Amino acid sequence: MFSAFTNSLKIPELRSRIFYTLALLFVARVGAHIPLPGLDPKPLQDFFAANVAGAGGAVVGLYNMFTGGALLKGAVFALGIMPFISASIIFQLMSAVVPALSRLQQEGDVGRQKLTQYTRYATVIICLIQGALLILTLENPQRLFQGYDVNTYGAIVIANHTTFLLTSVIFLTAGTMVLMWLGEQITARGIGNGTSLLITVGILADIPGAMQTLWTLINPAVGVKGLGAPQLIVMLVLFLVVTMGLIAVVQGQRKIPVQYAKRVVGNKVMGGQNSFLPLKVNYSGVMPVIFASAILLFPQQIFSQIGAAFNMPFLVEFSNNLLRGHWTYYAIMAFLILFFSYFWVSVMFKPIQIADDLKKYGGYIPGVRPGEPTAQFLDFVMTRLTLAGAIFLTLIAVMPDILLYELNVPQRIAIFFGGTGMLITVGVILDTMKQVETFLLQRHYDGFLKKGRIRARSGNVATALNEAADMQTVGKLWLVLGTIFAIGIAAWAVKYFQAS
Repeated sequence: MFSAFTNSLKIPELRSRIFYTLALLFVARVGAHIPLPGLDPKPLQDFFAANVAGAGGAVVGLYNMFTGGALLKGAVFALGIMPFISASIIFQLMSAVVPALSRLQQEGDVGRQKLTQYTRYATVIICLIQGALLILTLENPQRLFQGYDVNTYGAIVIANHTTFLLTSVIFLTAGTMVLMWLGEQITARGIGNGTSLLITVGILADIPGAMQTLWTLINPAVGVKGLGAPQLIVMLVLFLVVTMGLIAVVQGQRKIPVQYAKRVVGNKVMGGQNSFLPLKVNYSGVMPVIFASAILLFPQQIFSQIGAAFNMPFLVEFSNNLLRGHWTYYAIMAFLILFFSYFWVSVMFKPIQIADDLKKYGGYIPGVRPGEPTAQFLDFVMTRLTLAGAIFLTLIAVMPDILLYELNVPQRIAIFFGGTGMLITVGVILDTMKQVETFLLQRHYDGFLKKGRIRARSGNVATALNEAADMQTVGKLWLVLGTIFAIGIAAWAVKYFQAS
């Protein structure tokens, strides 16, 4: 596998794509550390540290994860790439129910370009609305963040109301549009899906902080209970098991065999081959977990405020049961994940269209008649696969909470043992590795899995000399990357020792 990374830098086109992607991701991380003028993020950070498991901490923590920590830093990229993703999901769902958008989607590149243009316009509108709501919330944080006291934590906004509102909304909208442009450039000229990579890098950006927290648990201060060797081994084994389970289910698919009948087209005989139709176990991906988590945040806030305003203790008690750590929360979340899993499949998976396409090209599933019986069979199989995928999503979604509330593992570490972040990270990394492996196999290099791959051969002396020159270039590139990595580690160490 390590030789595959070295071979990746020996191919000029792949090497340029990798460094182009890294450069744009670096720009995105820089923007996540540029604060908005007139905003002090320290009170919000203190509140999040004190209420990480509460309602306010859940709201801040969920959105902060998708923005790569930019929200808690009060950065110009505080909205992240989520408005663009929300607009994309809206148009993707609307394409299934609005005939005009459905026709655009079927018109090829021209139609897709128009849909992309509409998505960008919708992103600007969502940014303006979310940016204004975010700034108004930061000016009066106690309205959303239950338990926030200005006298205790301090004011977050320290500038004039009108000027700060106008300038900050413009900065936040511009930041999201810059991230959207970076994601599109990575997709077109880099490696992997740019939007997904931006979210993944933001999630992985907290790894140094998680390692620091883990080191503090391994070497606790005097009088503080730390983490023993057995607990550390159990956590390591659990991390490997969760990661392997995620990879297995993300990659898992049911292969439906398909046979194509022979057809005579002119003087040629077409078809007569065997293939398969892949049906993914987790067809809906991470969307059900995102929808369920987002929906559960708002009823708790609404019931809590109504109960406190009208002196209704039962509403306050019910709102408290909707917090993470209560069985009511997990029961409702499991139901919502199941509902949105089937909803997403019903909208995006078209068994009738697939059956018609198979019939049009002379394909059929052995033992199943073409046409309507094929559509019913595909719907039958997909229904049962969706149930298995929904159960898996529920287990992964509650895994960090089990570590957080039952084993008292800090949230900064527990977040890497499942949940939305790990689902996104594993899926994006696997997709990126597939694209890199495609480049390697096209040049007859070994991929990340050597079994069955074709090894590179040097046909003559000139080819051998070119490969030797490439190896020298690769060595210099690794030296540059190692130097940059060492500088980053040194800067982090200096900052850590200064803080301590």
